[in-house]
Amino acid sequence: MASGARPLTPSRLGGGERGRRPFQWRGGTSRLALIVGLTLANVGCVRGCTSSKPPIHLNPNMDSQPKAKPQAESAFFYDGATMRQPVAGTIARGELHEDVAFFEGKDAAGQLLAKSPVEATPAVLARGAERFDIYCAPCHDRRGDGKGVLASRGVPTTSMHADKVLTALDGHIFNVISNGQGLMPAYKWPIPPADRWAIVAHVRALQQQRRAEAEGAAQ
Repeated sequence: MASGARPLTPSRLGGGERGRRPFQWRGGTSRLALIVGLTLANVGCVRGCTSSKPPIHLNPNMDSQPKAKPQAESAFFYDGATMRQPVAGTIARGELHEDVAFFEGKDAAGQLLAKSPVEATPAVLARGAERFDIYCAPCHDRRGDGKGVLASRGVPTTSMHADKVLTALDGHIFNVISNGQGLMPAYKWPIPPADRWAIVAHVRALQQQRRAEAEGAAQ
């Protein structure tokens, strides 16, 4: 060993208890907090911040696929319309009205039915009264006397107790409700067949009630 040289000791080599120093982050916790804050801010903007770039579509064919919209113009068909008419004779599912008596109020020979094909059960009568009050009472009034809003404005309205209605066939009343007559419009579209027959049953019930009232008053 040269003269004057200091021997290497564990403390000079970093060994031993005196040579160890714990690792410290320069700048303290403030710099670490700043880095963590910036990282969270960038992650939070992934969904919440706007971007000038267009959105990324992983499967864009569902958005840009060729298709025809209803009522759109078409240069392919001769009539210029995208929507096609159904094939002649096509019948929608559930619209095959084979029961002529129920759907038209006629028999196999095409004659109007004398009696309704629907039994006038309490449920049918209740339904008929409800539908009558909605569609018929505004003109014929709830008792069927023909004194509704049209009568108040000078428009003659048929009474359900008139002789021509009392003697009319059930199929005729059903047909008038379906297709209209005179000033009365057709109600085949807003009122389904079952409800039309229910209204017929209610009209007959009103007539029977009026007859019973008249007989009771005569006694």
